[in-house]
Amino acid sequence: MEKIIKKILADSLKVKETFVRENISKLILLAEKTAAAFTSDRKLMLVGNGGSAADAQHIAAEFVNRYTFERPPLPALALTTDSSVITSIGNDYSFNDIFSKQVKALGIEGDILLVISTSGDSKNLLSAV
Repeated sequence: MEKIIKKILADSLKVKETFVRENISKLILLAEKTAAAFTSDRKLMLVGNGGSAADAQHIAAEFVNRYTFERPPLPALALTTDSSVITSIGNDYSFNDIFSKQVKALGIEGDILLVISTSGDSKNLLSAV
């Protein structure tokens, strides 16, 4: 059991190290654009499916509340939380539209949309962009 756990954790570390190494400039750009949006009275909207939806909600909560230190709340919104909106759009239109319609309704020029995906090919996420 210990051997299995150590391997899983070691593999996880390798994935994270590779991700940071290959994407650090993109992460910095995202942070800069998000900060610029916040200072321009714009918001961060987040979307994802399944576990990525949970990640979107967690990230939004950290911006609205606080992360590691006290600061004013920042406007972040996970578009994965309103079951009435999601199910009405899915029922009346298509599951592919559950995020794009919310972005059209709630987003304004200068807002940031953060899409979280493990596959990168979910139609409802691509439609939101």
